[in-house]
Amino acid sequence: MRSSIVVAALALALASISVPASAKGCIKGAIVGGAAGHYAHHHGVLGAAAGCVIGRHYANKHARAYPDR
Repeated sequence: MRSSIVVAALALALASISVPASAKGCIKGAIVGGAAGHYAHHHGVLGAAAGCVIGRHYANKHARAYPDR
């Protein structure tokens, strides 16, 4: 019981000091990568991480190509 209270307090403390992240491309890439990884021998977490990195890369590439959007 005590450990769950400590974990909850730690999570609350970390959430209060975190800064908002720019997740353009990451969320969509993580969803697609997680689904693909899940169907490819149950590697959903690895697929989500790779999808996030690739999605972020393409979002940055698009932002450089079209700065007015």
